[in-house]
Amino acid sequence: MKLILLGAPGAGKGTVAKLLTALDGSVQISTGDILRGAVQAKTELGQEAEAFMKRGDLVPDSLIMGIMEKRLQESDCAKGFLLDGFPRTIPQAEELTQLLAKLNIKLDMAVDIDVPRDIILDRLCTRRTCENSACQAIYNVKSNPPKVEGICDKCGAKAVQREDETETAITHRLETYNEKTAPLIGFYREKGLLMSVPATSSDDVINAVKAKLNL
Repeated sequence: MKLILLGAPGAGKGTVAKLLTALDGSVQISTGDILRGAVQAKTELGQEAEAFMKRGDLVPDSLIMGIMEKRLQESDCAKGFLLDGFPRTIPQAEELTQLLAKLNIKLDMAVDIDVPRDIILDRLCTRRTCENSACQAIYNVKSNPPKVEGICDKCGAKAVQREDETETAITHRLETYNEKTAPLIGFYREKGLLMSVPATSSDDVINAVKAKLNL
């Protein structure tokens, strides 16, 4: 399958992507992962991107598209891919459309994971993340708490609330999403590629995708 996963922060895109990869061997691709990979591999594009990241600046679309072009041509994408959190803006979506046409890749659909705002706020405000960069295990103080409060089960480091997961920060992230990324729903609807799934659980999304693609 070749999908774009849309949805606000906390909608569960990463979780859904991991579950979908198990169905047919598609790979999950997030811009954060490929940027970090390019930086670690010290590719020319990765070194350019690192300069922006070190300054705290956004990596320009032209660089992201260059890295994405290389990533989509790697052998593990042959079975399919799930774009998690990309594109984020209409200009990125337009460039991605051109890139896929250039690579002769046909997108199956864009899946909008539509989760109510109050559920997103609750999910993210109660999330805790292992601060060990090599672990990064994720917990939820309500549904999946660590065995010892504030301590990661896997490595023993602190499990903390990230600065971008306070209610104030999440509200700002949702406002940014609504302004910059939500318009992608209309963009892919116009292309006849959108499937919107009102969902409060990952299973709802997985079942909808399986039904649509006859998996």
